[in-house]
Amino acid sequence: MPKFLYTSFIFLFIFTFAKAQEKEIVPPYNIKTVSFVQNGNNVVPIFELGSTFTFQFDDLFGNEANYYFEVIHCDYNWKPTEIPKTDFIYGQDNQRITDYSNSFNTLQIYSHYNLSFPNQFTTQLRLSGNYMLRILNEDKEVILSRKFILYENHSTVTAQVKRSRNLSNIDFKQNLDFAILSNDIVFQTPLQNVKVLLLQNGNFNTAIKNVVPQYTIGNQLIYKYDQETQFWAGNEFLYFENKDIRAANNFVAKIGSNNDIYNAYLYTNAARGNQIYTLYEDVNGNFVVKNINGSNNDIEADYAWVYFTLSAPAFRLNKDIYITGMFNNYSLSPEYKMEYNTDKGVFEKAIMIKQGFTNFQYTVADKKGVIDNENAIDGNFYQTENEYTILVYYKEATDRYQRVIGKGNANSINIVN
Repeated sequence: MPKFLYTSFIFLFIFTFAKAQEKEIVPPYNIKTVSFVQNGNNVVPIFELGSTFTFQFDDLFGNEANYYFEVIHCDYNWKPTEIPKTDFIYGQDNQRITDYSNSFNTLQIYSHYNLSFPNQFTTQLRLSGNYMLRILNEDKEVILSRKFILYENHSTVTAQVKRSRNLSNIDFKQNLDFAILSNDIVFQTPLQNVKVLLLQNGNFNTAIKNVVPQYTIGNQLIYKYDQETQFWAGNEFLYFENKDIRAANNFVAKIGSNNDIYNAYLYTNAARGNQIYTLYEDVNGNFVVKNINGSNNDIEADYAWVYFTLSAPAFRLNKDIYITGMFNNYSLSPEYKMEYNTDKGVFEKAIMIKQGFTNFQYTVADKKGVIDNENAIDGNFYQTENEYTILVYYKEATDRYQRVIGKGNANSINIVN
């Protein structure tokens, strides 16, 4: 190969690789209970610029391993920006996580890690926008990564959840009507410069993007679409509670201990797609780590093998069923895929989960990981209570990156026609 062609190929490869989209890396089996925490609660990782929050996880090896963190600033499409780190980080990353402690009085040993922002190394994240947090091991290999978003308050977002205008799916979908009003920014060519991100229950896997304003009235942007801003309504999340890990509790049929740790056998769930809607009080996919007999839940809450059983005789076997929720970042990894028991005629799966209160759902996806919400195991009901988040991105012609200039929320409990 001529030298100039070889050089061009290398340059093209490096440029393409540098622009590759950042994707969340599923942690290995020994890393559990990965979450962002603010004010003592597990939260969807969307924070106001300048606020404090914490990233936590457990290592079931419990050997006080060394882990490091790295922060990547990304654009709207989660591709790394070309902004130098010194411009978006005041301080430095690529440092060892020094705040960790070992479990106490638990059958399952583990080391619990806390990474606060700001911390002694990274004293401030300067810019709003999309970020990817990477956790690396001693060999500087990325073992997991998680998205988080920082926003500024430069716009007001008003939103309302409505039923679909299409009679064919009026009972199954929920639609977002919203408007964006700038507080102190004069939008320049908003059809090109303003972008939105719509989330249902904090699930980035089902996010809606690239919706342009339908109308502009002065400095106000109006979004009154139907299909473009519709979500499948789904059903209320299921849950189980094992705050007292040695006793059967809500939706836990029995407790066993024939392994080295406790086993929690849940009652069999029946597919709810063909049933009438029933209100279950849930926390929209979230979870709470809790040991009622301990004082420090971070290190005194134990782990249990939780046995899930699903009866779905009408389910077609050309797709897979996964157990998902915020407890596993709605992951479609093999660790959470259910197996069919031909003798019992049910789907089964055992997952190691930290004790407390956990929301979960059964998610249908094909072999490529494409989620089939239309044929959800538990159906779709417009009455379902869902939490929606709207993020506003803006980039002027002279800006180097896309700022997140506003955040809005809406809940379908007040759905209207």
